[in-house]
Amino acid sequence: MPIVTIQQFPRSVEKKRELARRITEAFAEVYGASEESVQVFFSEVDGENWAKGGVMGCDRDAGPR
Repeated sequence: MPIVTIQQFPRSVEKKRELARRITEAFAEVYGASEESVQVFFSEVDGENWAKGGVMGCDRDAGPR
């Protein structure tokens, strides 16, 4: 049973729905898995809960570094 976990910034349910569909199709095609066995988990993180290069995501919109 394939399990896919996606960590990302918040996205609309429409975008997540499309991505889950495409990921499911890819696993079914490449691994021969049944579509019903593929599970996709979305873990959404806002800018207050991640950092890149030592700069918090919520501070990155403040301009160039």
